[in-house]
Amino acid sequence: MEKRNLEKHIEIERSIIKKYRKTIWSNFVGAVKEYELIKENDKIAVCISGGKDSMLMAKCMQQLQRHSEVPFSLVFLVMDPGYNVENRKLIESNAKLLNIPVEIFESDIFEVTHRSGGSPCYLCARMRRGCLYSKAQSLGCNKIALGHHFNDVIETVLMSMMYSSEIKTMLPKLHSTNFPRMELIRPLYKVKENDIISWANYNRLKFLQCACKFTEESNEREDLSKRKETKALIEYIKTFNPSADDNIFRSLHNVNLATLPGWRDCDSGEIHTFLEKF
Repeated sequence: MEKRNLEKHIEIERSIIKKYRKTIWSNFVGAVKEYELIKENDKIAVCISGGKDSMLMAKCMQQLQRHSEVPFSLVFLVMDPGYNVENRKLIESNAKLLNIPVEIFESDIFEVTHRSGGSPCYLCARMRRGCLYSKAQSLGCNKIALGHHFNDVIETVLMSMMYSSEIKTMLPKLHSTNFPRMELIRPLYKVKENDIISWANYNRLKFLQCACKFTEESNEREDLSKRKETKALIEYIKTFNPSADDNIFRSLHNVNLATLPGWRDCDSGEIHTFLEKF
C-alpha cells in the first residue's frame, strides 16, 4: 500500500508538469513571476481547505520549491473549523496520498457562525482568514497562500458590479490590515477552474466539495448563491463569445480611468468624478 501511494503521488506530480504543463503549471509559474508573489527567504503557509483548488495549489507550491532558484520554505496548514468525521478523514487521506505534510489545527468557526445569524458565509470567511493569519504568524510565516483561481477573480468583478454597484475584484497579493508584516498571495490566479477539475478527474481524485454545515443542512442556500448565478452567466455568454472569460480577466489589467465617470481613491476613500478635470 505504501509503495502504491508513493507511486501515485509521483504520478500526480508528473501530470502537473507534463500533461497540464500549459494549462496549469505555466499559468501558476506565470502568476508567481508576474505578480512577484514569492521572494527570497519567504516562509509561506499554504492554506488547505480540502477542496480541489487548495490541494492543487499545495502540489504546485511543492514542485516550485523543489525547482526554484529562489529559496523559500513552506508550511501546509489545514484549519478544521468543525468538519464532520468523514470530511476530516477525507482531507487527511488525500494529504497522505498526495504526500503533503499537513499541520491540522482546530477552531470553532462553524459553531460560532451558526449561532450568530446574519450572513454566515461572510462571517465564516472573515473568521477563517483571521485564524489562518494568526496560526501562520505564530509559526513564523510572513505569507499565507490561498487557492482562489482565475474564475474566482472574474466572477468577483461581475458580482461586485451587479450586486454591490462597484467595480472590484481579488488582487493577486495584498497586505494584511490586522496582522503586521503579513501578506496574502493567490498563486492560482491565472489557472482556470475547468483545468483544475480536469486534473482532479484525470488522477481519479475525490476532494471535498463543500463541508459547510449550512449547505449540508439546506441545498436551497447553495441554489441562491450569487456566485453560482454569476458562474452560470459567464458560461452562457461563452456560448456565443468563447473568449469572454479571458477578456474579462485582461480588462482588469487594462482599466482606462479616462473613460470612467467616477472612482474611489484606494488610500483615502475619497470619491472623484470626471467633472474635476472636465
